[in-house]
Amino acid sequence: MSIIYLDTSALLKQYIGEPGAEDVEQLIDKADGTGTVEVTKAEIASAMSRTMRAGMISPDEGQDAWKEFLKDWPFITVLVVSTRLVERAASLAWKYRLRGYDAVHLAASMLWQETLTAPVTLATFDRELWLAGGETGMSVWPEGLVT
Repeated sequence: MSIIYLDTSALLKQYIGEPGAEDVEQLIDKADGTGTVEVTKAEIASAMSRTMRAGMISPDEGQDAWKEFLKDWPFITVLVVSTRLVERAASLAWKYRLRGYDAVHLAASMLWQETLTAPVTLATFDRELWLAGGETGMSVWPEGLVT
């Protein structure tokens, strides 16, 4: 059984064609389940908007990517932000010196794993989050992330 928690950096790749997009698609295709926390939707919207403003993708490509994301969103397990999650995130942010939403992603993946009582793999291309996830004992993907 393979359950994957996708942070924004991992989920975004398949919509805007960043390097690693094919690897993320394969990971999702092989997974028995995928999930993320609800704030990811806002982070994806922000990241797509930012890539359009920077001229990395055209407005039409951005609109198409957003529509594709919204089509896929109902098929992802969406974890709710709760007081318990925020408290865990605050503790993780302090301990591992994480940015706020990175701590929320780590807390959500850990709480999901505890709730399911099954292994969850944290998929992220954010080096600090990847390192912190490994230090907590979470399984992290991709293996050997160094960027």
